[in-house]
Amino acid sequence: MIPLIEVKNLRKEFNVQGKKLVAIRDISFTIGQRETLGLVGESGCGKSTTGRCLLRLEQATSGEVFYQQRNLHSMGRKELFSFRRYAQIIFQDPYSSLNPRMTAGDIIAEPARIHRLIAEAEIEKYVTSLLEMVSLSKTAFSRFPHEFSGGQRQRIGIARALALKPHFLVCDEPISALDVSVQAQIVNLLKNLQKELGLTYLFIAHDLAMVKYISDRVAVMYLGSIVEIAPSEELYYNPQHPYTQALLSAIPLPDPLLERKRNTIPLIGELPSLLNPPNGCPFASRCPQAMARCLEVQPKFKECAPRHFVACHLYNS
Repeated sequence: MIPLIEVKNLRKEFNVQGKKLVAIRDISFTIGQRETLGLVGESGCGKSTTGRCLLRLEQATSGEVFYQQRNLHSMGRKELFSFRRYAQIIFQDPYSSLNPRMTAGDIIAEPARIHRLIAEAEIEKYVTSLLEMVSLSKTAFSRFPHEFSGGQRQRIGIARALALKPHFLVCDEPISALDVSVQAQIVNLLKNLQKELGLTYLFIAHDLAMVKYISDRVAVMYLGSIVEIAPSEELYYNPQHPYTQALLSAIPLPDPLLERKRNTIPLIGELPSLLNPPNGCPFASRCPQAMARCLEVQPKFKECAPRHFVACHLYNS
């Protein structure tokens, strides 16, 4: 099957006070149609930058991103404008991502107006249908963002992302700013919308338990590099990379007795600076199983099980 999204050697660098900051280090992966790829890792590892580069909200330094075999980074202005119809983003913060001077109806209608997708006479009916799709009432149409709760604002953000009938959504930590009681509602809404509309997701999050629930496959990112990719169940029950093992060992367990008995894997050392990234494996300085060549040579991806890839010298010997 031809993937909907294909990323090849994507790299993103920023200039910070005259120094080069490497936010993404030559990563490659694919996302199949109607698939959810979860992207997890510590804060600052490059997850959100990856999502923004996939939509060309950030211009990659090098590498390629293909949408249905069309190279995003060779698109001209008109072609890129057309692409925006099919790929949208749900932002992390439901408070700052909505214009406080616009009503919910205008916020949701704006993309359709810009792309001339719906006749003006049909806008109110169309927006009302989108509000119903995200479980908001028609009365939300004329209300302003400050009149909604955080979960309701995020539903408005989701409705806005759906306004252009996209195929692909980047969900950039869409639940991290919400109360725990609301997070499950939003994730279930996204799952239902995917089933109903045939959507494809890149789901970026910190909550490993929630990522397992929503994702078909999971990619683990560390210091700008993807260190492991596998089907969700396989990754959670058979993690291969030492960093993945440490992350999963830190997931809280609901049973206090099990929580006390289990062995967590502490991460030694400090996170290296992105302004001065290591030459070899990005995790080598904190890895309990590091070897001499880990400090010198960056490992390549190797398939250690069907559809399970890991970048670690333990599997490249």
